[in-house]
Amino acid sequence: MELFSLLLFFPILLLCLKLWKCVNDRRDQECYILDYQCYKPADDRMVGTEFCGEVIKRNKNLGLNEYKFLLKAIVSSGIGEQTYAPRIMFSGREESPKLADGILEMEEFFHDSIGKLLSRAGVSPQEIDLLVVNVSMLSAVPCLSTRIVNHYKMREDIKCFNLTGMGCSASLISLDIVRNVFKSYKNKYALLVTSESLSPNWYAGNDRSMILANCLFRSGGCAILLTNNKSLKHRAMFKLKCLVRTHHGARDESYNCCIQTEDEQGRVGFHLGKNLPKAATRSFVDNLRVISPKILPVRELVRFMLASLVKKWNRQGSTKGTTTPGPVKSGVNFKSGVDHFCIHTGGKAVIDGIGISLDLTEYDLEPARMTLHRFGNTSASSLWYVLSYMEAKKRLKKGDKVLMISFGAGFKCNSCLWEIVRDLGDGNVWKDEIEKYPPKTLLNPYMEKYGWIQDEDISTFKLPQD
Repeated sequence: MELFSLLLFFPILLLCLKLWKCVNDRRDQECYILDYQCYKPADDRMVGTEFCGEVIKRNKNLGLNEYKFLLKAIVSSGIGEQTYAPRIMFSGREESPKLADGILEMEEFFHDSIGKLLSRAGVSPQEIDLLVVNVSMLSAVPCLSTRIVNHYKMREDIKCFNLTGMGCSASLISLDIVRNVFKSYKNKYALLVTSESLSPNWYAGNDRSMILANCLFRSGGCAILLTNNKSLKHRAMFKLKCLVRTHHGARDESYNCCIQTEDEQGRVGFHLGKNLPKAATRSFVDNLRVISPKILPVRELVRFMLASLVKKWNRQGSTKGTTTPGPVKSGVNFKSGVDHFCIHTGGKAVIDGIGISLDLTEYDLEPARMTLHRFGNTSASSLWYVLSYMEAKKRLKKGDKVLMISFGAGFKCNSCLWEIVRDLGDGNVWKDEIEKYPPKTLLNPYMEKYGWIQDEDISTFKLPQD
């Protein structure tokens, strides 16, 4: 009997050891954000109404119809007067950029934000094990990640990734790389650097689908320090719960709606097609379909399923009505599993559309609207400015969940859920001005200054000269 008990004990012990190892390994695969630093360019790069008018007038390929289109676009964009542009714009050379302009723009950001981040976190550059950089529209040799390694004299065995062409959703793609590397290596530090280079990408033609990008995009960036070392959990700000990527590149309509190309005169620009909202909605719905079961409680999933069945049953036998274009409510109560919504600031229409789809309040959308107004669309880094706003407003409490949603060329929709590890309240990039937000109005003064263009006649129009 004792022999039998002994023989039975060893398999049970082995099973317990395997279970413990499995749980322990899983804990080592967790992904934590220790700190992050958004980039605030110097005040001499700030873009106001007067300067925007000067830049537009420098493009001799524009006519009255293009001026009216741009005025309408910028007035309804939700962008304010304190956004930032690259230095090349202020020297009047946006139509003839050099490689050095793009690199200088990125290095200003790298040296400022990465330095501040590592200093505040008390982490040496030589301690970084993994570096992931995403800048979609600048490809240099050596790559940007190598330039960071050289400047900060990082270790020879550092693992580097340099992503280009991923668009505004690149932050979460970079995060996915970090997450997957963390699954194979224990107790590592990762540095994620996200930005966009505007210097070499100004469009000087008159194609409306391409001059729109000139109005929307602004300079910015963010550096994020991550780890999977569970002993540092008490220092962490956020813990990654799940991440979902949706890619519709196989669909021609989605592939072509947001693409870098040439106009009829051979000028390179970034085309934003009329079918972009449709492609974004389709990818958003598919992404939600995957991430919803991962982030929502069972009771909400059951409620939605029953409500959908009843709705489908009631529709049977009824005449099919016409559908109206635009965002449609999902019918799911995402607030049952999410406390804060971190939305990509792709434009006022993007924020409004997500708000309608997820049935969000103005309080939920405020961080995205204020970020768009203050910093504009900073491409892949915009999510972190939105998150920083929430933190500066002291909204982020221990145990809360934050849903990040981003869109990008391809067409891609990526999302992830973070759990807040401790109460947060640092102002980050909003530190000196958070008390001013939200302002009484988000209207910008472009219509007040340039509204007279709307009354001009194309046959007699002549642009005033300074």
